[in-house]
Amino acid sequence: MTYRYDFADTPFGDALLVFSDEGLVAFDLPEGMHRGSPWALEATARMLHALPEPDPGAGAEVDALLHAYFDGEPIRFDQELALDWRRVNGFTRAALQAVSEIPWGESASYGEVAAMAGSPGAARAVGTACRNTPFSIVVPVHRVVRADGSPGQYGAHPERKRYLLDLEADAAARGRTAVDVRPGV
Repeated sequence: MTYRYDFADTPFGDALLVFSDEGLVAFDLPEGMHRGSPWALEATARMLHALPEPDPGAGAEVDALLHAYFDGEPIRFDQELALDWRRVNGFTRAALQAVSEIPWGESASYGEVAAMAGSPGAARAVGTACRNTPFSIVVPVHRVVRADGSPGQYGAHPERKRYLLDLEADAAARGRTAVDVRPGV
């Protein structure tokens, strides 16, 4: 298996995109990383047991989808991109695939996701799956919230989770307002 990598811009900085022959295998927002960071691939290479090769332009489709998403378009990345799930299995995979079903602009509790994944009562395991996702943003783990509706954590960056939730909520509200003001609707 060969792996290749590229970068994409996000409001949080450079995202590392790693592709296999099957699709996107990793989307990472490493702390303080930029395209020239010599250690940018270190963790991913360890997990894949291979050093990805640079492939400038490989992430163009992901970059375009990210720009649309951050402009407020309801992008469902798992329907737009081939995802290579090789780094995720068992309940973690079931939980992350359930997270992908949470509609854009909505949220679900950790317990609700556990039930969706077929393991009611596994809310803590859902939290672990969300924390360890290889597909940050692409699998919308930011939509998973505490039972009381509060956002909870997002790795070491709860402000990113709030940003993503607000982005989707604001865009969804604008869309509803646009529909509501049309004549005859």
